[in-house]
Amino acid sequence: MSPASTGASTRVGAVRPVPCSDSVSAAVAATVQDDRMTPGGPGYRRMSLALFLAGVATFALLYSTQALLPLISGEFGVAAGEASWTVAAATGGLALFVLPMSALSERFGRRTVMTASLAVAVVVGLLVPFAPSIGTLVVLRAVQGAALAGLPASATAYLAEEVRPRALITAIGLFVAGNSVGGMSGRMITGWVAQEWGWRIAVGAVGVISVGCAVAFRLLLPAPKHFRAGSLRPRVLLGTCRDHLSDPLLRRLYAIGALFMTVFGGVYTVIGYRLTEAPFSLPQGIVGSIFLVYLVGTVSASTAGRLVGRLGRRGSLYLAGGTTTAGLLLSLADSLPLVLLGLVLITAGFFAGHAVASSAVSKTAEHGRAQASALYQSAYYIGSSAGSTVGAMAFHTDGWSGTVGVGLLAVLGVVTITVAGSRAARVAARREPLPAH
Repeated sequence: MSPASTGASTRVGAVRPVPCSDSVSAAVAATVQDDRMTPGGPGYRRMSLALFLAGVATFALLYSTQALLPLISGEFGVAAGEASWTVAAATGGLALFVLPMSALSERFGRRTVMTASLAVAVVVGLLVPFAPSIGTLVVLRAVQGAALAGLPASATAYLAEEVRPRALITAIGLFVAGNSVGGMSGRMITGWVAQEWGWRIAVGAVGVISVGCAVAFRLLLPAPKHFRAGSLRPRVLLGTCRDHLSDPLLRRLYAIGALFMTVFGGVYTVIGYRLTEAPFSLPQGIVGSIFLVYLVGTVSASTAGRLVGRLGRRGSLYLAGGTTTAGLLLSLADSLPLVLLGLVLITAGFFAGHAVASSAVSKTAEHGRAQASALYQSAYYIGSSAGSTVGAMAFHTDGWSGTVGVGLLAVLGVVTITVAGSRAARVAARREPLPAH
């Protein structure tokens, strides 16, 4: 995956060499470099906390019904496959609208689009508890997902513009860690609240918490200093997307993100059904507490930068895939401790793989970063929708082993694509001309 390194020197905000005699240009270049945020520098903590809270709200809202699917099935009298659409509709809406929202962020600014997206999403979140039917609930969730589409791509583009390249993986890892905390806390809160007061009060509680996250995000996030407004012309947007999709490395990263999320979406959509049924028969509050394993994802995502530094990008993806596979196999046991250990490994592998792939997209794209990130996010959430739906269908047909089978096929795809990338990199290296002496 060498193109990431070759493109690093030409990315927006990078400092190109200047002649020593051109002292004014050199001074300007140094100022631009010094002005970008770095850990410990001015504004970095505020930026990190703001985007962490945005990640919390995004995942808490996006997956607010996932731990409640057995209760939703019971109230509306629908099977797991139908109830899973309350998750798939939200992630599908995000996947469809992430590219248009990224285009708006190129024109109106990352912070503006992220703020508006969170505002709409939390308003819809406060309406979700009043859905009178499964159909209305699915529609509201689709609207909520479409609104949240303004967050992921805009956030990674903001970081790519405002943070020094050396600190980018760590910064994106913190944003992804916020996703994991949001996913964990949202599911835990809904699990315990639903056990006492029902699923409607539970999703309402997530909506109220997300209002607080949205307000804090807007107050904390520093104003961008390196954003330059782009064009909203469809021809320009399509041309940028065509450029990204013609890049073999980016195509591989998009596929890897989608496949990792297929595993994760399938496992966490179905796990509630498995744990509330025999032989476990756990109450809803305990099932919600199972999502404490998301803390493992917080750690693995935030340490992705160090992992890449030691193993390289492809080595990190192999490790993430192997960890996820081990977790899937362990989860087949009819032993609660082994199932929990399996969930820990699945979660760690997924968040590490996602952080590595998403940061690689931001590093690889030399222009139109918001569109590059949007295409990744679109593929990622298509994988989530596919995993939620196919995983639930497989569970209905073959039980938990069917869901695990879907996950293993997806991990095999990740490994196959990574191997293909390694081979492509070796071929490209052999074709490079030898340096002149």
